[in-house]
Amino acid sequence: MPNTNLEITQNAMEDFIRIQEYMMLAKEENATKTYAKLKKQYLYLKSFLNVAGVNLTDIDEVKE
Repeated sequence: MPNTNLEITQNAMEDFIRIQEYMMLAKEENATKTYAKLKKQYLYLKSFLNVAGVNLTDIDEVKE
């Protein structure tokens, strides 16, 4: 039987990486409103992953 907690954490990590990519694009394109919206999701995922015990040192490219 698969570990549901592990799957949830994996999905959150994938979302975290994807959100960071979108944030960097939005910043590059000077899309301030889009960046702000993405940042909210980024902070949510970052806090979730921290609580789950994930070390974000290597995967956090935005570092906000």
